[in-house]
Amino acid sequence: MLGNTQIRRSAGFTLIDLLIVLAIAGFAVIAVYPSFARSTSVLRLELAARQVAGALHAARVYAITRSANVAVKFTTAEDGTVTYSLFRDGDGDGVLSRDIAAGKDPEVWRERRLDYLNQDIRVGIPAGRPPRHPGNPGRRLDGTDDPIKFNKSDLASFSPIGRATPGSIYLTDPYGHLVVVRTFHLTGKITILTYDARTETWS
Repeated sequence: MLGNTQIRRSAGFTLIDLLIVLAIAGFAVIAVYPSFARSTSVLRLELAARQVAGALHAARVYAITRSANVAVKFTTAEDGTVTYSLFRDGDGDGVLSRDIAAGKDPEVWRERRLDYLNQDIRVGIPAGRPPRHPGNPGRRLDGTDDPIKFNKSDLASFSPIGRATPGSIYLTDPYGHLVVVRTFHLTGKITILTYDARTETWS
């Protein structure tokens, strides 16, 4: 027959056993966390791109249904918060930054926040070697300092027949992942592409 002491020892863990289990669990979490954090960041980046594309699509629908020339303007605050507003052509020459500043092109949507964009998931291009151009893979982007490119403007414009200013909005995360939201001129089509830095290709 086993003694009481032997029964107690075989019925549960000692303090040392518990500390060993906690240590192993801690190391497992540390080992898995970077991969988990990267996966989560990629998902948030994709959600942010979809939200940007949704804002552009809504602006295009507004232009068509209201028979108006409109443009989306994105603004990034110091804390990384990104908002967008919609402006309507008020003087017949298209929506222009100088006309917005002068009050000639009125705001028709107040600023709306893009919830998935912040200091981590942001409008931008990773530092280092410029990525390939999504529209012309034979050349690289001119630089990484201008992540919003719509011809020579930062305004994404749409016409009453649904045409768009061709351009791109680049989004990135702390791990160097990159996606782009693109608009096409004649069709007004809006697409999202993801960059693979290893193969230097967009898909």
